[in-house]
Amino acid sequence: MNRALWSRVFKIALNFWPCIWSSGGRITHLSEDFTLLRIRLPLSWRTRNRVGTIYGGSMYSSTDPFFMLMLMEILGREFVVWDKAGNIRFKRPAQETLYVEFRITPEMLAAVRETVARAKEGSFTWTIELRSASGVVHAEIEKTIYVAQKSFYREKLASRSRLTEKTE
Repeated sequence: MNRALWSRVFKIALNFWPCIWSSGGRITHLSEDFTLLRIRLPLSWRTRNRVGTIYGGSMYSSTDPFFMLMLMEILGREFVVWDKAGNIRFKRPAQETLYVEFRITPEMLAAVRETVARAKEGSFTWTIELRSASGVVHAEIEKTIYVAQKSFYREKLASRSRLTEKTE
């Protein structure tokens, strides 16, 4: 399947994936090369909390897996990519639709490739912001992504298994 068609199919599939769909967020754009993804999170009956603002869980869950999924598509099957950590800092209550943009720049990708080529694995922390249409930041989310060469990762898991067997 060509990249343009694959990115469209991927976007549609993600929008119907239960954990994404239930967050209330919607992917509005996914570039063909998977380096840019935009999400829209409206204030609605599904995302509204008791005080009439967007529920913090919707803010986080609508942004949760995307750096990981984008890197998996960009790097390919020779790499293992995991979400390692996440942190959200609420700046102000949201009583309007929020937008977020995930961008993997050539510099970010070069850092991933260089680190993993040198050390066989690495963790990378990137920040995104949930903003209103006027640009006001309502929350900052830090995502830490783990990337490793698949062969290295398999050996690491095998070593752990051998250690566990020895201690039992």
